[in-house]
Amino acid sequence: MALSTLFIRDFAVIQQLDLEFGAGLTVLTGETGAGKSILIDALTLALGARADTDSIRRGADSSEVLAHFDIEPDTDAALWLQQQELIDDRSCITRRIVYRDKPSKAFINGRSVTLQMLNELGNYLADVHGQHEHQSLLRRETQRQVLDDYAGLQSETNKLEQLYNDYRELLLRYDHSSQQSADQQARIELLRFQISELEQLTLADGEFHELEQEHRRLAYANDLINGMQFIVHALYESDEDTTSAKLADCIQRLDALTQFDHELSAVSTMLREAQIQVEEATIQLRQRLASVELDPKRLDWLEQRIGAATDLARKHRCKPEELPTRLAALVAELSEIEDAGSKNAQLQQQVFATRQQYHAIAGQVSDRRRKVGERLTRDISDQMQELGMRGGEFKISIDSKETEPTRFGYDSVEFLVSANRGQPIKPMAKVASGGELSRISLAIQVVTAAVGRIPCLIFDEVDVGIGGGVAEVVGRKLRSLGRSQQVLCITHLPQVAALGHQHLQICKGEDAGIYINVSHLDSQSRVNEIARMLGGVEITPQTREHAKDMLSRAQL
Repeated sequence: MALSTLFIRDFAVIQQLDLEFGAGLTVLTGETGAGKSILIDALTLALGARADTDSIRRGADSSEVLAHFDIEPDTDAALWLQQQELIDDRSCITRRIVYRDKPSKAFINGRSVTLQMLNELGNYLADVHGQHEHQSLLRRETQRQVLDDYAGLQSETNKLEQLYNDYRELLLRYDHSSQQSADQQARIELLRFQISELEQLTLADGEFHELEQEHRRLAYANDLINGMQFIVHALYESDEDTTSAKLADCIQRLDALTQFDHELSAVSTMLREAQIQVEEATIQLRQRLASVELDPKRLDWLEQRIGAATDLARKHRCKPEELPTRLAALVAELSEIEDAGSKNAQLQQQVFATRQQYHAIAGQVSDRRRKVGERLTRDISDQMQELGMRGGEFKISIDSKETEPTRFGYDSVEFLVSANRGQPIKPMAKVASGGELSRISLAIQVVTAAVGRIPCLIFDEVDVGIGGGVAEVVGRKLRSLGRSQQVLCITHLPQVAALGHQHLQICKGEDAGIYINVSHLDSQSRVNEIARMLGGVEITPQTREHAKDMLSRAQL
């Protein structure tokens, strides 16, 4: 995964450039003022740096920078692109257009994005060392990530982050549930009172209708008895002619008449059936009379029960016959609220258990960070000595506080640096010298190369203030770093330039205006450029031989 091409149009003094980059260490050289840093400025623009209209080439309305990266699956950049639904196989193209009279535009794989999104992706693609505003190693979160990666804590920190997310979610649910429980306490008390009232009534399904029917019978018992007795008397028991006797008399007379008119026999049959129906009706009325009785106590009880049911129905704003259903609904609601209370207790236990798991792993991570941090401190300090910072010191400060869970554990990690003997150690972000900062960054990158997350490293001013053997050490460390990551280095030192896997020469010219030309140097051209860096204006045969020797030794 690396930067493969960089296209620049109308940026600063560049009219148009289309560059290709390879793996390993690429050195960029040229005379002072040739515009080497312009290439880096253009690249950072494509990575989300803030735009400045002053960077638009004179006479142009806009400038454009396009960077093409080849990316590997499962890298931070690839995962970010997947999350944003911007993935395009193994290709990542970032593009930036800056206008004079309107806001700049940003694109990722051909889709318009916000500058913040482009900047987020840029942090995963390339890292510029030497310019404070672009260097990820100055950020505390990156420093912690470097330590965790070097300590092999990815599994543990992923688990910590998952536990932290689970803890926060459970805590929010518990707080919400607790608030609901407090708000529902009054409701619980009301429900229990209402249920108690309804349960005391013990009104069964369909019972109210039966109560009304019985009440009606008892309330009108006298009328029922008198009425039924009158009918029975009239039908069958009167001393005078009863309905039954009259029917018998009529049947007898009809039977006598049928000898004169046979068709009257049908009428006689109908009257006999009526006589049977009268007798049957009389029997049933007598049976009903026997069951109807006057019971004032029962009537009073019925009236009280019906009244109680009616009053409760009025309170619950329903019909009396709906009270059993209402009771069931209230019981179900109370059960649900009480179950919520039980769930609240379960949530509390889950919050506690998750917090305990978190603390157990956070403690292990903290111990591992401190142990590995001591080793990393020694190794980076040793590298600083080799890079010309004799007496310099590097220290990893780990401040641990066992408080509420955080996303990455107890620890606050910060890189502290003293570049020279006797200087106070202070946060890396406050190192003043760009050259020193670049070399410190190089020391960190060399030690942690095997676990480096950012594929393209750019070193600017890495050789400021050094020379001789230290310069060669810097070059060899950059070349070594190029085995695992792509490295671009702007340098003024031939010792560094000779160690590049590729060599780009930047030249400034004036032909109908100032312009920049970038050349990929072949073997012979590299000899000439290294010789120029060694000898200055006049290149002698000796400097040329020296250049050849440096390039030859670089391959060893």
